[in-house]
Amino acid sequence: MRSTSSVRQGENTRAAHLPQPAVPQQAPVGAPVWRTAGFAYAGAAEHAELTASETAGPVDNPSALAFASGVAALEGANLDGPVVAEAFPSGAAAVTGVLLACATSGMHVVAPAGVHGPVRSILTGLLARLGVETTFAEPGETAAAMRPATRLVWAETLSDPDLLVAELPRLAGIAHAHGALLAVDSSRTTPVVCRPLEHGADLVVHDASGSLGGHGDASGGVVAGGAHVMTVVRRVRVETGASLAPDEAFLLRRGLETLPLRVRRQCDTASAALAKHPAVRTVAYPGLLGHPGHETARRLFDAGPEGTRFGGVVTVTPHGGLAAGQALVDAVRLALVAGADGGVRTTVAHAATFTPGADPAAVRFTVGLEDAADLVRDVGRALDTAARVTGRETGAVRDPAAYDHAAYDHAVRDHVAGTPDVVVPSQERASGTITGVADTA
Repeated sequence: MRSTSSVRQGENTRAAHLPQPAVPQQAPVGAPVWRTAGFAYAGAAEHAELTASETAGPVDNPSALAFASGVAALEGANLDGPVVAEAFPSGAAAVTGVLLACATSGMHVVAPAGVHGPVRSILTGLLARLGVETTFAEPGETAAAMRPATRLVWAETLSDPDLLVAELPRLAGIAHAHGALLAVDSSRTTPVVCRPLEHGADLVVHDASGSLGGHGDASGGVVAGGAHVMTVVRRVRVETGASLAPDEAFLLRRGLETLPLRVRRQCDTASAALAKHPAVRTVAYPGLLGHPGHETARRLFDAGPEGTRFGGVVTVTPHGGLAAGQALVDAVRLALVAGADGGVRTTVAHAATFTPGADPAAVRFTVGLEDAADLVRDVGRALDTAARVTGRETGAVRDPAAYDHAAYDHAVRDHVAGTPDVVVPSQERASGTITGVADTA
């Protein structure tokens, strides 16, 4: 605050100009929250210089910068060149920022046929009104969908709800051969599982409200990539006023500090997939040997001391169609019925509710931090309930009362002790009880 006259000031002035504490000489142990909408400058010259540079000033809050730089550090851990990131107020805002930065009127985008619903809405709504055309390509048809006007290929590391694994290096090769960029939504994997920039992607996008924040108490999005392309993304963010609030940024950055611990646990619990339960028709999880994307995931996904991490999302499809799927959702007790995912508590959702064309019986579980034995037992008994609700109508499920729950609980305990093959033996993993189609180009 600049010096003022020694004349005694009125109470309103004194209240408006309260003394500011000195900046501590020692660095804070925890990241501070810069809860301010703007900053004062030394004078008109500094204000003009910083505003014109678009590198600081009215568009950047230090809390948002701290979160963005944290994501950039995680996504670019093994890259030689610099990675920068921009923080957005939501995942949808981050997606919109990328699309507006990469495609303008007369241009063309290629996206997966099963692309996440909100992304499809932006492509068929806002982008279409701006004169951008989109082709929604089935797996294996990306190359055929490319046009001279294609400027962006959109991919998802793991699709929803089928958990198809994107062949990122091949998609990057197709995009770059046609002069297009590859942008990857990696919200369901996070940089703890997969870092798309290391596999040829130009941009990686996250809905930070899920796993990055990890507690379901903050909304945000983030985009990371090389400095050159991120200059355009930044310009779109500034021009559209898509600024992440400081309190949200603080919470999201704090979530990054425990991200590896949380994701490793979620991946481990998710590996206890329920393919052995008699009420289950199919299970989609790339960690299962029978999943067509398993080998692709092993090549692209990180491996820690515990082995390859395949993500914390599992899609279970029971026998019995729509009624069975909805009954399964209603019968689960530990999981919350919610669209949000990646947090401390497991969530469950009926897939066809949020993904048109999904199997009407499919149910998506996004694993939280509960004990694996409790979760698996709860879902197993919810499957029994779903079978009782629908079994008489479909005739597809044998009497769940005949199921050996003692053996099942023993299998759960063995999984927790570190032998997941007891829950889903390798010979069964390779059988027809597992489903999924690799998302090849």
